[in-house]
This record gives sequence, C-alpha cells and structure tokens, in this order.
Amino acid sequence: MAELSLEQMTENYADVLKEIGNIGAGNAMTALSQMLNCKVDMKVPQVKLLDLKNVSTVVGNEEQLMVGVFLGVDGDITGSIMFLIELKAAKILVKKIMMGYESGMPMFDEMEASAMQEVSNIITGAYLNSLSSLTNLVIYPTPPSLSIDMAAAILSVPAIEFGVLGDKILMIQSQFYDEVEIDGYFVLIPDVDSYKKILTSLGIM
Repeated sequence: MAELSLEQMTENYADVLKEIGNIGAGNAMTALSQMLNCKVDMKVPQVKLLDLKNVSTVVGNEEQLMVGVFLGVDGDITGSIMFLIELKAAKILVKKIMMGYESGMPMFDEMEASAMQEVSNIITGAYLNSLSSLTNLVIYPTPPSLSIDMAAAILSVPAIEFGVLGDKILMIQSQFYDEVEIDGYFVLIPDVDSYKKILTSLGIM
C-alpha cells in the first residue's frame, strides 16, 4: 500500500477528526465552566485542515495580539498542541477566574500569566483526555510555555519546530461565551506516524 501523506489521511477521515474535535472542545468547555463556576455555552467547533503558513490569517489580523500557550504532546503519540486566544479575551477570562483581579498592565503580570497557563492546562488537558479516551492511547502534555505576541510570530514556533513534518495542521476553532463571546483556537500538530496511530486505533486505517 502506498504511503499516505498527512493531507490524504486527514482529508479521508475528516469526519472522524471533526468528531474528535467536537468531543474534545466540548469537554474543554465543561472543564472551563467548572473552573469559572458558571455555565459556558459553545458553538459547534469549526475543524479545518490548513496550510501552516495560512493559520495566522484565520485567527484574524496577523498583527492581532494573541496569547499562545504551547505544549508538547508525548506518550503513544508525539507532536504539539497550542491554545490561542486574543489578548483582550484572555484578560477577560483571567479576570473572571481571579475574582475580578486585574493588574491594569497592557499585557499580564506574573499572577495573570500563571492563571492563564492554568486555564490553558485545563482546556488542553480536557481535549487530550478526550483524544486519549477515544483512541485508548496514552497521551500527556509537557509543561506549557506562554507567549504574548502577534499571531504570525506566535505561530512561527510550531512552524519552525514541526514544519519538517509537513505543511498541514489541524485547527479547531471553538467559540464559547457566557457574558462575552470568546474565540479559542486549538492547533494540533501530531507527526505523521502519530496520525496513523490515531486512525488505526479508531479502526479506520
């Protein structure tokens, strides 16, 4: 059998990957609502296979300030996952979690950055747990690193690190809201062998 490219695999099994995205994002929002102690509604996630170079235009203006939390993925599969959110929305989220605390700084102070990392840990952890449950694979994240920069600059990190593995990534856009609407983006970048493992474990390869 000819070697399948990442693009062929993803296009062939787009519905399955969308379902993983739906369940993962749903669990992530449940975890977030528990953390905020209020109901968080979510629109149906948009799951897209994108050229790495085009991702920054999907999240808005390339010069839009974003908060990016980058985690490595290890275990039975390897790769990385990134959670992206606009800085303005991130500050609203952190203020809610910190019971109204805000530093007044244009970026984050140390406490706000720590809270944002914790939020991202919970959200990405819930997403990876869903993937693990569906596939029966052992998947765990490495410690997160947080950066605040323009979208294009933040996305250059996974582009540089994983660009050698292919030009395509899986992006899941989740809109969630209680008083305000927030766009969150999961960028999942498994290597090609990990894609095969995920699809094989689901019995479709």
